[in-house]
Amino acid sequence: QMRLVESGGGLVQPGGSLRLSCAASGRPFDSYSMGWFRQIVGKDREFVAAIRGSGDTTTAYADSVKGRFAISRDNAESRVYLQMNSLKPEDTAVYYCAASEYSGMVTMLQNQYNYWGQGTQVTVSS
Repeated sequence: QMRLVESGGGLVQPGGSLRLSCAASGRPFDSYSMGWFRQIVGKDREFVAAIRGSGDTTTAYADSVKGRFAISRDNAESRVYLQMNSLKPEDTAVYYCAASEYSGMVTMLQNQYNYWGQGTQVTVSS
């Protein structure tokens, strides 16, 4: 079983930045591709970004965050990060970290992720 714990959420003004962190434990971290998803109130959870687990650090992003968000990982620390810049009110959501056993690919599909964190709230408001 892999445990994922997100941190770094909070309240930020439009145009500001936040960095989310997800600490993993319980399984070999570099064997998993990692993703970030978010759920806006009243909407389904959606893909945000993903990073490959093995080999090169291939990434993928939702069109809505491309150019503003950056996903990265530190395998030595068993952490994945989401740097969020130029935040907009529509980025307000609960952000979830997830781990996929499909380590050789990046995937946007929620059903290909095996483990999930509890989520961290990000609120973008003036």
